Amino acid sequence: MFLFPAFSLFSKSAEEEKETKEGESAGTEDTIIFLLKKAKLSIMKQELEEAERILHQAIQLSHQSDNKKAIIYTYDLAEKLFKAAMSFLLAGDMKQDDNAIIEISLKLASIYAAQNQHKLALAGYEFCILTLDEKIAKYRDLPEDVLPAEERANTHLLLGLCLDSYGRYLLANKQLSGAQRMYERALQISKEVQGDTHPQTVVLMNDLATVLDAQGLYDEAYTHVKRASELAKQTEHPEEHMVLNNLAGILMHREDFLQAKEVYRKALKQAELKGDTASIKHIQEELAELAKRRKQSN
Repeated sequence: MFLFPAFSLFSKSAEEEKETKEGESAGTEDTIIFLLKKAKLSIMKQELEEAERILHQAIQLSHQSDNKKAIIYTYDLAEKLFKAAMSFLLAGDMKQDDNAIIEISLKLASIYAAQNQHKLALAGYEFCILTLDEKIAKYRDLPEDVLPAEERANTHLLLGLCLDSYGRYLLANKQLSGAQRMYERALQISKEVQGDTHPQTVVLMNDLATVLDAQGLYDEAYTHVKRASELAKQTEHPEEHMVLNNLAGILMHREDFLQAKEVYRKALKQAELKGDTASIKHIQEELAELAKRRKQSN
């Protein structure tokens, strides 16, 4: 639970990553069609977990190849999948505030966000957060024999996940102050439940720095991203190069050009070692922008 970044609705396991690469070599469009047929069959057979796993792959391939028809169709299938799962659970007398229902509601909200169906996305995010807030307040004083510590922690983490996902949606839609509030709450929950050095805490710290930076609050952003970079190095975080890239960008905005260049180079070296081509390209573009700004400042 509490996946990152934002939950990324269609994140992949290592096995799925391997299958996707194999599919790319066989022909991306044919692979997408094949995956969608498999997902549809799984939905018809009520094999919802398998259908979701297959849709993870399909949506990734669709985005990678910028196949708009496939993206639309895959999201449509995913929406039907999650609605079917919710109907099944509610028909079995599961309550609306059950964590399983809220997780599905969050996935639906994320789908609507990706489709720019803003009213549905907002309604979904607000339902998830308000329901969890009420649930946590209601059960706050219950003894552990009534509400086990693990279930209590999972409910808090699910709230953090909802806040994080909503924060990314608000950031993408330039609602920066709202995004900041969501990230601050999500970060606090992650710290309290999982600790300062947890990988997800580091990512949230970095994301909060991003939204502060976008508001021109460079000193506050620097405080958070510097701490995130220290923790990422200490814990050998798999996304340390991304945190360093963010740190360098914030340093550039503070016009600390020499230090920004040094950090960008560290980020680039790490990205190259990881074979992260997307990050390599982005960092190279940022280095070019840095050189431009240094020239303009002289």
